[in-house]
Amino acid sequence: MKTSYLLHNKYKKFGWILLVLGLIIGALFYTEAIDNELLKVKVLSFYSNGSFMDEEKSFFQIIETGLLDEIISILIIIGGLLVGFTKEKIEDEFIYQLRKDSLAWAIITNYIVLLFAVIFIYNFTFFDVLIFNMFTPLLIFIIRFNFLKFKFNSNEE
Repeated sequence: MKTSYLLHNKYKKFGWILLVLGLIIGALFYTEAIDNELLKVKVLSFYSNGSFMDEEKSFFQIIETGLLDEIISILIIIGGLLVGFTKEKIEDEFIYQLRKDSLAWAIITNYIVLLFAVIFIYNFTFFDVLIFNMFTPLLIFIIRFNFLKFKFNSNEE
């Protein structure tokens, strides 16, 4: 099966390292065990409105902010993409079908959960849901794809 969008299998281990590291640091950050002010630096902001209640908006400005949440997001996204979109050692029609089904299942599941959150979760808690929602399609895909692969391999033995 020719899949031109998949990366070489050698990137999968590196992807797992980045993904797991991002998830662990992200959990520590979310539980406030790690402070965002730890990596406070000046950065170029394309658009900024200051604090939450600030009415002043600005474009292309140097601001000072904590970068830990951005680093965590980058680790999870790059790690997840490497894990999810690298070739398997044996990339055949069956793996292609598992990958396709898992991706569709992840998107549908993600939007069902998001719909539930839109209906039943409000205020700043909903903002947390939106943040997690950036990562859930990729994470659900990885979990589902690897679960189905494991299930098939254990049935084969």
